[in-house]
Amino acid sequence: MTIADDLRSAAATRILIKDGPYGTAIQGLGLEEADYLGGLELNRDQKGNNDILNITRAEAIRGVAQSYVDAGADILATNTFNANRISQADYGAEHMVREINLAAAAIIRDVVDRASAVDGRQRFVAGSLGPTNKTLSLSPKVEDPGFREVDFDGVKSVYREQIDALLEGGVDFILIETVFDTLNAKAAAFAATEAGDALGREVPVMLSMTLTDLSGRNLSGQTVEAFWHSIRHVKPVAVGLNCSFGATELRPHVVALAGAADTLIQVYPNAGLPNDLGEYDELPETTAKLIDGWAQEGLINIVGGCCGTTPAHIAAMARAVAGRSPRNVPEKGAMLRLSGLEAASFAA
Repeated sequence: MTIADDLRSAAATRILIKDGPYGTAIQGLGLEEADYLGGLELNRDQKGNNDILNITRAEAIRGVAQSYVDAGADILATNTFNANRISQADYGAEHMVREINLAAAAIIRDVVDRASAVDGRQRFVAGSLGPTNKTLSLSPKVEDPGFREVDFDGVKSVYREQIDALLEGGVDFILIETVFDTLNAKAAAFAATEAGDALGREVPVMLSMTLTDLSGRNLSGQTVEAFWHSIRHVKPVAVGLNCSFGATELRPHVVALAGAADTLIQVYPNAGLPNDLGEYDELPETTAKLIDGWAQEGLINIVGGCCGTTPAHIAAMARAVAGRSPRNVPEKGAMLRLSGLEAASFAA
């Protein structure tokens, strides 16, 4: 059996728990510039560069990961959301992309393997790929709609560099998350396929879309169904939604995706909506109760937390869905499935 088979087998028996965010946890550590920089010789401020902490404060990242294991997480993501050449260029650290990703993967792999050696419970490591701060679908210049700062092959090569390092470091899956531009996600998925071809094996992929407004579209304008049609050919082991809103606002879009996708559904919402200061006030018990409602409706296979959630939120979710039946993955017949901004299906 492949690692993807192992995940599907585990998800057939129970709702799996994904970890929470690194950003929220790192903010709570109160780190200063010297903590981020460590002994590195970089000529730009590093405070806020959470990915560099995999090198300069590895034990801090290990501690965050362990807190999620202790909370009951089955799937842990690497702290590599911005560990790509485009995003790291803002910090003058683009030459360190490979080193950052190798270190990040090694940290989470070790935490997961140690935990599994103790209790015999299989856990999984997902290599996190963020969307970068560039978009392939939209022009940053209002006066020039055709202008692009990047092209497809360039973005694909940026992701390929990151993916190669994550795989070498020992991740099980590539998690393409917070997808605001579907074309960026396609470049990442293409890079994962190329990386697998180079290794002579399949590299399982997870994809997670983020919505920009309550109408249920991402920044490039697609609905969740259209997004699924756009990336279905990748055959992701899981597809889902993350960030966006809290569980209340995200629910109708989870319903739509669960009805459309013939793969595992993975959702990790924010801890409600932010307050006037940009902070999240939703208590773990509140989030867990909302997630339990999803479970009772048979909507989810994997659930975790995004912005504002903490290990306490993850632990509360794990308790809430314990014993709940996971969503049954539907079998979808052959159809012509098309997508623009919205989805269209035609019988074969």
